[in-house]
Amino acid sequence: MSPPDTDHFDGRRFYNPNGANGQPVWMVPRMLLTPRTRWPSTVPVEPRRPASVGPDDVALTFVGHATFLVQVGTTNVLIDPVYAERASPVTFAGPRRVRAPGVRFDDLPAISLVLLSHNHYDHCDLGTLRALDRRFHPWLVAPIGNGPLLRSAGIRKVEELDWWQRASAAPLPITLTPAQHFSARGPFDRNRALWGGFLIEARGRRILFVGDTGYGPHFREIAARLSPVDLALLPIGAYEPRWFMKDIHMNPAEAVQAHLDLGARRSLGMHWGTFQLTPEGVDEPVRELTKALQERGVPAQQFRPAEVGTSISVARER
Repeated sequence: MSPPDTDHFDGRRFYNPNGANGQPVWMVPRMLLTPRTRWPSTVPVEPRRPASVGPDDVALTFVGHATFLVQVGTTNVLIDPVYAERASPVTFAGPRRVRAPGVRFDDLPAISLVLLSHNHYDHCDLGTLRALDRRFHPWLVAPIGNGPLLRSAGIRKVEELDWWQRASAAPLPITLTPAQHFSARGPFDRNRALWGGFLIEARGRRILFVGDTGYGPHFREIAARLSPVDLALLPIGAYEPRWFMKDIHMNPAEAVQAHLDLGARRSLGMHWGTFQLTPEGVDEPVRELTKALQERGVPAQQFRPAEVGTSISVARER
């Protein structure tokens, strides 16, 4: 796909058009000096088999971190699948998984579509993507610029989208939505590929996976263009220290505001409690989400943290 002529590409690199483009890479060592709350080495998880769904049912299962299984009748979708033990370019170092996947890889149903929000290691694990390609040969939809990486891993059925574009080859209506983030696999490829989220239209339900994102005006724009949103999947973790993370990762209070901006009927909090990417404690995002909901007067049943291995039914609410 040719590079786009848009307000978020300068001819060489992508960027967030509102100017919230994060800290430069040379600030990373300072960020890493921030004192860290120690995580447990393991948090017990009892993996479960995916839900049984009927032809008109829509079910969503939280596999862990930002990985979700969406079952739409006989069509099965995986979002940001990561089954690796580490979110890292190497197997011997980097953030290690403390919660096992809530669905074993061997228990996955036949996957017909994979959605990839961006190329960071905690969202884009080439080992997992290769294994899915060997077993199921799914279509893979990703933001523009990610095709070369995926094809270099041997994955051929790839469709790249720009923000607001709808996939043409996917088995369900899929639209790439804006996010406020960045991309990189190493020190020299920052923002060479785009990032985003996905609106999934499924049997009259609308599920929004927002990807990795800081809080910004794009939530109101998504609501204006694509509402209603029946279920929003919003990140609530990896947000400290704020001086470094604010542009690229929401904290729980900002996630609550995003839920309100979207007008989502329900939201689930993701991107917490699996890989320690930042200094906060393993369950701190859940406590902070509870506090933020109370402060804003949002009923807890409207927005709760996703639980690893738990499946929910996405009902028609209109």
